[in-house]
Amino acid sequence: MSWFFFALICLLGWGFADLFYKKSSDSGDRYSHLRLAVWVGLVMGVAAVIMLPFAESGFSVGTLALNALKYSPASLGYILSMVIGYAGLRYLELSIVSPVQNASGALSMIAMLIFFSLTGRIGNISEEYSALDFTGTAIIVAGVIALAIVEQRLGSKEREAVAEGKVNDSERKYRFGALALIFPILYCVFDTIGTAADGIILDEETGLGIGEIDVLILYGLTFFLAGLGAWIFLWIKEKKPYNPFRLAEIRTKGAAALCEEFGQIFYVYAMARRPVLAAPMVASYCIVSVLLSRVFLKEKLKASQYACVAAVVVGIVMLGISEGLGEAS
Repeated sequence: MSWFFFALICLLGWGFADLFYKKSSDSGDRYSHLRLAVWVGLVMGVAAVIMLPFAESGFSVGTLALNALKYSPASLGYILSMVIGYAGLRYLELSIVSPVQNASGALSMIAMLIFFSLTGRIGNISEEYSALDFTGTAIIVAGVIALAIVEQRLGSKEREAVAEGKVNDSERKYRFGALALIFPILYCVFDTIGTAADGIILDEETGLGIGEIDVLILYGLTFFLAGLGAWIFLWIKEKKPYNPFRLAEIRTKGAAALCEEFGQIFYVYAMARRPVLAAPMVASYCIVSVLLSRVFLKEKLKASQYACVAAVVVGIVMLGISEGLGEAS
């Protein structure tokens, strides 16, 4: 299976994960983001243990420690970005949060191109990727960034309408304004670090010697430790242990964690094959999040938002055509 289909499956998995993350978020629960971290850590930890017998490096204690050190920039960047993202969902609609967060796809692509240029691989990249690849990627990046800009402008217009008495304050969608946007912006920064590090580590020609399964194991074990830390924190703060296995928790947080791990598996294989193209394409899972928020959460979308979604779809189709032509030749 090619990188394109790995990336396509990943963006579908993460789009549904976003939906369940939003359904799991409670603006009245100051620790709802930590409860999500517990569940994601639990699922990823179990998946990592299941994959241990298939570790590509054998996973002796010394190898585990060395690889964990190599992978720490990516794992820490991801964990910080995801927990910050969970917190942001307490205050903002999913259709607002996801596009802003996923500008990281464009930034990580630029970071990887700079790295590959400095290490002398930029010539090989220009030979590997066609004009159709770069055109499709540019359209995807433009669509995601445009979607984030549209959201910011809609928020400004809504605040003006509230000030003029045209919109009831209780009906506001962008209630917390610029302050709440700190969460998706911070997510974008840390996710850029994680994605760029992944692209460099997993790249099959210039990687740091860590295979796809090993990366999944390392990330899973690291997130399990982070989830365990969140669970202990909740126990201390609330004076009782958090029970993640209540039915209501399983239906939302458990479903979110499973979709997250599902997408993560395909993401790793996409990044190992074509990191420069896979990063912005995977980041376009925000269009799935936006559409799902319209269908299941009844978040109303504007024509400008649909136009941005359409642009991203066109870019993805172009990458698919390019991949098909490449395989045919």
